[in-house]
Amino acid sequence: MTTELTLPISGMTCTSCSGRVEKALLAVPGVESAQVNLASETARVRLAGSTPAARLVEAVTAAGYRTKPPAADKFSASHSPNTGEGWQVAIGAILALPLVVPMVAQFLGEHWEIPSWPQFVIATIVQFWLGMRFYRAGWKALRARVGNMDLLVSIGTSAAYGLSIYLWLVQEESHLYFEASAVVIVLVRLGKWLETHAKRQTTDAIRALQALRPATAIVVRGELKQVLSLDWVVMGDIVLVNPGARIPVDGRIITGQSSIDESLVSGESLPVDKNVGDLVTGGAINGDGQLRVCVTAVGAETVLARIIRLVEDAQGAKAPIQKQVDKVAAVFVPVVLVIATATLVVGGLLTGDWSSSLINAVTVLVISCPCALGLATPAAIMAGTGVGARHGILIKDAEALERAGAVSMVVFDKTGTLTRGQPAIVFQQAATVDLPLLNFAAALQQGSEHPLARAVLAAANNLMIPKATQVQALPGRGITGMVEGRSLHLGSTRYMNEIQADLSDFDEVRHKFSAQGHSLAWLAEARSSGRPLVLGMLAFGDPLKDESSSAIGSLHKQGILTALVTGDHFAAARTVADKLGIDHIEAEVLPADKTATVERMKAGNAVVAMVGDGINDAPALAAADVGIAMGNGTDVAMHAAGITLMRGDPRLVAAAIDLSRQTVRKIRQNLFWAFFYNVIGIPLAAFGMLNPVLAGAAMALSSVSVLGNALLLKRWSPSQIGRVR
Repeated sequence: MTTELTLPISGMTCTSCSGRVEKALLAVPGVESAQVNLASETARVRLAGSTPAARLVEAVTAAGYRTKPPAADKFSASHSPNTGEGWQVAIGAILALPLVVPMVAQFLGEHWEIPSWPQFVIATIVQFWLGMRFYRAGWKALRARVGNMDLLVSIGTSAAYGLSIYLWLVQEESHLYFEASAVVIVLVRLGKWLETHAKRQTTDAIRALQALRPATAIVVRGELKQVLSLDWVVMGDIVLVNPGARIPVDGRIITGQSSIDESLVSGESLPVDKNVGDLVTGGAINGDGQLRVCVTAVGAETVLARIIRLVEDAQGAKAPIQKQVDKVAAVFVPVVLVIATATLVVGGLLTGDWSSSLINAVTVLVISCPCALGLATPAAIMAGTGVGARHGILIKDAEALERAGAVSMVVFDKTGTLTRGQPAIVFQQAATVDLPLLNFAAALQQGSEHPLARAVLAAANNLMIPKATQVQALPGRGITGMVEGRSLHLGSTRYMNEIQADLSDFDEVRHKFSAQGHSLAWLAEARSSGRPLVLGMLAFGDPLKDESSSAIGSLHKQGILTALVTGDHFAAARTVADKLGIDHIEAEVLPADKTATVERMKAGNAVVAMVGDGINDAPALAAADVGIAMGNGTDVAMHAAGITLMRGDPRLVAAAIDLSRQTVRKIRQNLFWAFFYNVIGIPLAAFGMLNPVLAGAAMALSSVSVLGNALLLKRWSPSQIGRVR
């Protein structure tokens, strides 16, 4: 048996840190895999057997970081930013300001210096108070024989600080480099503070979902109403939901009706009317009606809890592209240390100016930023999956997110995906104008649960339905009964042939609707002599969803081919495909053969996404490069899919693919700028073309800029590629 845990990790500063934590966790017996996310500051660990969480905590602590065991059956909480970080940076900036003034004056053509001893006092306070975190983290990294950002900063600023003391005490030179050490520390700490706040914005979606869960519920037990903590609510309890209140549980309405705002759960912007027997989701907002709800799910099994787990899993997962970045990051710090050492030695030997060479080496150490590399991918994934969740698009993992952007063909199931999944009367014709065809048919169908019977009753909802007697169901053929003294038969074409009813008067419409794949039902009256008299025909179809046409159109605009795979006969499939403009049809495909059909399409070098909602779609969803399950479908389909759409709107398929492409584009942009920054910055620093203070500012801003670019995804909306609302 395998289990998964998510641990909060504190103290990581760059991708080298996350790699170190991963190695520490993987060394624990029983750990099958470990993925550490620098942006969310979490570790996802898969365990084989019963490895205690305390062993994992010990491993992380021994590696020099902090964690705690996850709370069972509770929603995880995102880390709060260190409230003391801001004021520490502010005090450090005030202290370092006098050291910056001479630099500004020199830039303006003025000459102004402060005495050496105040520089020493200020730099010492900043170096060993504000910079102490770099020493601690750097020392832990050194003990573990790995490098990280803290080690680079601590070595670089210590070198500048030590050189300044040497020049002051030994050579008595007027120009010192205390500003380089102090200002760099302030700037890097400022960058980390900004980075923390930016990272917190990437988890806004999780916190918004967590805030949907009320802490209490009004529980009705017998005659007693009491406000209880949700931890005390059990399956089968009756919960009272007042107008305007947030629904605390998943359940089924037993009394009352109302309009429910499910926008933050499903992405549906318009309130949904709910009546007795309808399901409601915890976290949605009740409208103006009072409801009594029977609890159907509690705790971790609620829809909201499952959504939160899906989003957390996606945000905590490592994308395939990140694995290549990790290989680079593993050697980044050692390579930078070699370059800095070469800068010092080669520069000193060639020029004889060891002071300038040391400052150049310090600049190399300061400007090198492994943080941007570590944040480039997870920050974009967290922002992308978060904004997707707000719009009803749940992405199972980072791999599904990355693959969806490359989709070149989308395969749709028909029933319940592009159609409403419920038969409806699309045509009716009576033998005479005054014949109440629908009234008679509904009379025979009263009380029946057959899908076609429900369609008849829905169409006759506002009609006067007479009473039927002597009703007898004929399985697979139809139904008979007495209505207003008339012996009526309602059934299929096959049944009409059995009772020898003459259908010739309806030949034209019969052939028309049969060719379109519609199911036909006939109403006939038995006569004492002669063949039964046909009173009329009803044609049934599964109407297309209003959004299906624009969904296919949006995919075509994205350059994506579409296909329809259905078990219906070819005529029905062709009718749907022609109406929607679908490119390819596979009809009369048995459920067991859908998987083979998807595999055949993949063999043609297409990246295939499969969209379905039923149990029989689950194998095909799993076989596709990307499985997309409609949220109105079965749990089996949703489990097999990489992406779940929280409402049955097929336009969200194009939206999910567009979101994936936008997210992958942000990842590539972030990685380009992270590599470009280091590739350009390190040589400039090595050749003495950068000031250490400017290098510190650039390092601080590099991570913030990567996070800021990722956070631009929060502005994404499905309306950018269609009219999904």
